Order: sequence, then C-alpha cells, then structure tokens
Amino acid sequence: MTHSIDSAFEKQLKDYRLTTAEITYHLPDHPDFLQTYLWQDYDIAPKFPVLYEFLDFWAHNLDGKLHSIIVASQKLITPAELGFRDIEMMLH
Repeated sequence: MTHSIDSAFEKQLKDYRLTTAEITYHLPDHPDFLQTYLWQDYDIAPKFPVLYEFLDFWAHNLDGKLHSIIVASQKLITPAELGFRDIEMMLH
C-alpha cells in the first residue's frame, strides 16, 4: 500500500505559508482605470519567491501595468494551543 502526501501539506511542513496577494493593475485599454486580481499560493515569507516569480511573469507577459500589491501570509500548521482552565466537569 502506497501513501501519498498532499503537496500542499508537504509544502507547509517545509515552512511554506498560504499567501494571498491583492494585485492592483492598470487596465491595458484604459490606463486611468484600476482593476484588482487576487492571487493565492503557498510561499515562503518574508522573501516570497513564488509571488515574485508570478509578478515577474506578469510584468514580462501581460499588458496590465502593475500599480500596487498587498500581501497577506499565514502559517497554517502551528503548535496546538493548550491551556488549563479553572473548571471541573463530571461525566456520568
């Protein structure tokens, strides 16, 4: 029996984080107007090599000139948060 590991889970074990970028760009036909595009992938903070590769592709292959980028990144696999509470419960 072969076990396969989900690639997203495997990336998280290598310190990749779920990263979302809101990319604002100028419309090619109407440069005074801005449009947004949401990009999401697993990436490594704070250098974000996967995002930079995508932005490099955008700059060289797409017509919409980049205006601004807002990035959010969250580690999904974290240590469990355990704590003691001042409560006693009885199960019957």
